[in-house]
Amino acid sequence: MADCRNQTVITEFFLLGFGDLPDLRMLLFLMFLVFYMATVVGNTLIVVLVVADQNLHSPMYFFLGNLSCVETCYTSAIMPRMLASLLTGDKTISVSGCIIQLYFFGSLAATECYLLAAMSYDRYLAICKPLHYLTLMNIRFSFQLAAGSWLNGFLAITIFVLSLSQLIFCGPNEIDYFYCDPLPLIELSCSDTHQVILADFILACVFTLPPFLLTLTSYMCIIATILRIPSTTSRQKAFSTCSAHLIVVTIFYGTLMIVYMLPKHDTLRDLNKVFSLCYMVLTPLVNPLVYSLRNREVKEALRKAFSKCGFCKNVQRL
Repeated sequence: MADCRNQTVITEFFLLGFGDLPDLRMLLFLMFLVFYMATVVGNTLIVVLVVADQNLHSPMYFFLGNLSCVETCYTSAIMPRMLASLLTGDKTISVSGCIIQLYFFGSLAATECYLLAAMSYDRYLAICKPLHYLTLMNIRFSFQLAAGSWLNGFLAITIFVLSLSQLIFCGPNEIDYFYCDPLPLIELSCSDTHQVILADFILACVFTLPPFLLTLTSYMCIIATILRIPSTTSRQKAFSTCSAHLIVVTIFYGTLMIVYMLPKHDTLRDLNKVFSLCYMVLTPLVNPLVYSLRNREVKEALRKAFSKCGFCKNVQRL
């Protein structure tokens, strides 16, 4: 923190991103453009299938549709700006634009934490309490869980961003990241940041720690229940119902924890960037692939959708 009485208040930041790889700029642009288009198309397709196919009108797929919607939105909060920077070389972003980007990305990432928790609880009821599943996880309750996930995700970040927006920036304005992460922003401020840091810690404990613990507890119970099943075939069938979701949870939380728990040394900065790209790009991309390749009902809905469009007939003619 510095005294900014005799300094000029800055109005924009420089997102350095891949600043040390100028020769690979166009290659990186094409690669991330493909990733982004695949993410949007894949997740949008899942949302359409969940809405259109009657066989997917269940709590499990209702949550999946919400998750795909969240991942489409939160990757769109980051990727277009990063692609524009790679294409044009313009790395500037206004202070207000930076805070807005942080707000939407942070809100949607927090919403995903809650949705993953809701999905893990749904799988816990289906595997550990199958006789009571339809009673406990009804349409009304699943809608309440989804609505609560969106509400809590945006509420948590709204409180934090309101406190962050009161900061004044008058020192260095370079952020060695792909997007406006809260920690570099706080470090660049010349205001008193103690209250913002305290608010960030409290909100993380109140809003983001509970869904993580719920997800962890649900899967501990699920694994314990599966291991007690005597039949190997039954164990495999039970595990297959939650394996896709477990893969998404592992990638999302694994990379997220590494990024924010890794020591902030200069030698680890590039590694930190790689892992931040994983939860920003890889998780939204993996979600539709995992659920479409490992889920029989989704593959069947996809086949029927292509059949109605005449896609399969055209393929057969070829």
